[in-house]
Amino acid sequence: MGQFSGGCRCRFGFSALVLALLALHGVHVPPASARGPRGEAQQHGQSGTLPRFLEEPVDAYIVKSNPIKLRCQARPALQIFFKCNGEWVHQSQHMSQEHTDLGTGLKIREVMINVSRQQVEDFHGPEDYWCLCVAWSHLGTSKSRKATVRIAYLRKNFEQDPQGTEVPLNGMIVLHCRPPEGVPVAEVEWLKNDEPLSVGDDSIIGTREDHNLIISEARLSSSGNYTCVASNIVAKRRSATASVVVYVNGGWSSWTNWSPCNVRCGRGVQKRSRTCTNPAPLNGGAFCEGMSMHKSTCNTVCPVDGGWGEWTEWSTCGLDCERQRTRECTAPEPKHGGRLCDGVALAMDNCTGGLCTQNRKLLHDAKPQGVENSSDVALYSGLAAGVVTVVLLIVAVTLYRRSQSEYGVDVIDSSALTGGFQSFSFKTSRQANPLLINSSMQPDLAVSRTYTSPMCFQDSIDKELMAERSLLDPLPDLKGKGVAERAEYHVMAHPQTFPRGLAPDYRGVAVGTTLGRRGKNLLTPQVSLSANTPQHRATAVFGHAGGRLVVPNTGISLLVPHGGIAEDTTWEMYMSINQEDSSATFEDGPEIFLSPAVTYGPPGLDLSCPVAMTIAHCAEVTSENWTIRLKRHIRDDKWEEVMSVDEESTSCYCLMEAQRCHMLLEHPGRYALMGEPLNQEAAKRLRIAVFGSLDTRNSLGFTLRVYCVDDTPHAFQEVAAGERSRGGRLLEEPKVMLFRWNTFSLQVSIQDVPQLLWSIKPFTTCQEFSFSQVWASNQRPLQCAFSLERYSHSSSQLSCKISIRQVTGEEQILQVYTSVVENEEGAVPFFAQSDCTITSQTGSRAFKIPPSIRQRISATFDTANANGKDWQLLAQKLHVDRNLCYFACQESPSSAILSLWEAQHQDPGDLDSLASALEEIGKVQSPRAATLVCGRKERDSEFTKVG
Repeated sequence: MGQFSGGCRCRFGFSALVLALLALHGVHVPPASARGPRGEAQQHGQSGTLPRFLEEPVDAYIVKSNPIKLRCQARPALQIFFKCNGEWVHQSQHMSQEHTDLGTGLKIREVMINVSRQQVEDFHGPEDYWCLCVAWSHLGTSKSRKATVRIAYLRKNFEQDPQGTEVPLNGMIVLHCRPPEGVPVAEVEWLKNDEPLSVGDDSIIGTREDHNLIISEARLSSSGNYTCVASNIVAKRRSATASVVVYVNGGWSSWTNWSPCNVRCGRGVQKRSRTCTNPAPLNGGAFCEGMSMHKSTCNTVCPVDGGWGEWTEWSTCGLDCERQRTRECTAPEPKHGGRLCDGVALAMDNCTGGLCTQNRKLLHDAKPQGVENSSDVALYSGLAAGVVTVVLLIVAVTLYRRSQSEYGVDVIDSSALTGGFQSFSFKTSRQANPLLINSSMQPDLAVSRTYTSPMCFQDSIDKELMAERSLLDPLPDLKGKGVAERAEYHVMAHPQTFPRGLAPDYRGVAVGTTLGRRGKNLLTPQVSLSANTPQHRATAVFGHAGGRLVVPNTGISLLVPHGGIAEDTTWEMYMSINQEDSSATFEDGPEIFLSPAVTYGPPGLDLSCPVAMTIAHCAEVTSENWTIRLKRHIRDDKWEEVMSVDEESTSCYCLMEAQRCHMLLEHPGRYALMGEPLNQEAAKRLRIAVFGSLDTRNSLGFTLRVYCVDDTPHAFQEVAAGERSRGGRLLEEPKVMLFRWNTFSLQVSIQDVPQLLWSIKPFTTCQEFSFSQVWASNQRPLQCAFSLERYSHSSSQLSCKISIRQVTGEEQILQVYTSVVENEEGAVPFFAQSDCTITSQTGSRAFKIPPSIRQRISATFDTANANGKDWQLLAQKLHVDRNLCYFACQESPSSAILSLWEAQHQDPGDLDSLASALEEIGKVQSPRAATLVCGRKERDSEFTKVG
């Protein structure tokens, strides 16, 4: 007992000490009677039990300025006090209450305190603000867990926003998100198009601890705007929106079956095609690489008609007075559906000349009376019949020659006999044409405007070519050498562009002979050029603003886009027509030049975008008849193929028109269009013109010169230059005819010459060019001449017809009606060159589209659009959507398309077509649409607004 009581004394002494300390801190101490072991046991209904916490304080966060409450419950407990950061909380700050547990009858004490934001902010310790509960019973004290109190917040800016991305179909999408710093740590969720994203989707792996969103297999429906949302008890923050585009790269469909061969007999071409629809490119996906069309040559076996072989020898004369012979249809045998031989295979003949008896027996020796007399009658009758036959033959030949002479045609080539001439009904008189030479007016070679490409730049000066009264003074008389009745060949100098007011100096050399005073036959298979002939050339200095370069009167131009040359950089660029290449031939096939060979440079030219070059050609463009290729000169006479204009390519772009070809090129060099005919329907255009001049060696003579030249402006300039040097006059508007690849020659004949007033040497009224001369003329003019002589000076008018025809082909008629009296007032040039020497323009004046509008259009259509309104639709509306893979490889597809449009359209009203196309796309609002057609002086004004 002593030890127990002593123990009790020690225990109660410690409790007394604790209570004394609590009293010093303002903590209520229960009365002594209640503190005794008996009193405590009576009060709490149980003895020997330490306080057990039913509710302990929990961690809390102060939101804004709102205080938080900390609670404690314990049983049995005499007192419960809070201790925060190692210090007792004053009793006045405690809120306590008691109640009895109905199940056990024990007293339960509950205590609560408030913690303010200021208290937490004023605490500066090595750890967070904390509080715990201390409960007393008669056996001792118990402590609760520490509860921390922190001030809650969430910063505004994300540590890492998700970034937009483009992924292919079935690819993986990974979007990174690091939420803002906050207390407590923010929770993250993802939104797609402002709707909560379902993490349970099969394709979504989910968000990891680092809050990244991972979609393992992207679908088209995965495209959208994704947002990362971070939130805690304080606030909710949204990240920047990340746009995800799931694109589909284009894929080729299967090749179609080969088309039938386009010819029924011989060498032709067949095609097969495929489309970029398996799948079609979507959402900016790459266009299919490769060609959409494949061509292949094909050879269709031609039917062979049967032909008879040689007759066999006659059989011996039989008893029936007949003999026989046979032949077989084996030379050749009919094959591949060819026709059988016409005629009979068996021939029978009376082998006695009809001298058979009635019983079919031969008469050898016996002769009845009167046989000798009948033989004499037969002899004389045969002689008479022969004489009559000869007379009829002579009369028929005479009538035939006379009928032929009425047309003035004497065919001197055997090939012409097979073709013959058709009869034509010509008018004997014609209406006066102010474009042609007559007794009071001189012609202008350039009046007939067939070519759509510009000869000169359009500016404020009147650009109409002036019709003058005569041509340049001819060169000194040309002397000929040789023997009689030989053709005369002429060497003509090329034209050259001169500054205003200066006349060119033309020189020519002639080799040949005359045919006498009464007539000449001037047939020039191919006109040669002197070695020192100057080239057609244009040069200019271009800078960042770009510009246009033109070789006047040739249909050839070069457009340097705005921005193609770097800033603070200039290039001296040039274009030239290379005459030496125009006469090249190809030994490996029937390929010919269809355009002049054009060079642009300098070789080291460095541009950021392709230039647009325009070249005139002479092909009758049909893909079934021609294979036309763009080639580049590499060395000597070697040319390499750049592309076929009917196929797709990423190296350059070719747009074929009826008379021009527009090309987008990236590398300077020498280029030309060359064509290979695929069948006999392939044709090229020839320009036909007739000129006339007095014979300087014969006052009564007059010479007609007929030219056949490839139908390009440059080639016709060759003719114009030669006629300037001779003092020639244009007698009829030039005409165009088609010359086909059928191996037939070209015949030129003069008809309806007044025989009572004029004479022409016999057998010279029809002349002929071989097929190869015309087909491979390669931009060089072909000339033939007819020399006429009037009987007296009083005959001052000449009327006749010139027929130019391809045997079994097309024909053109040139009607000549002119005065042969020489104009003594002097000569003027064919063209008024005063406004044709402008070879370049730089800056905005060279373009239809102002640079600011061009940049806006390019920026609009180069950007992928969900509605499909991109550069591909622009190409479709501007009708240049054949070779889209080329534009797809450009840095700015829209800029390349607009450069091609600039090269195509050069008339003042053409901006309307561009505005209409943009309005159809829905990218243009035009409050001042009228400014589109105001001309170059108002180009700085805006004509549209690109939406």
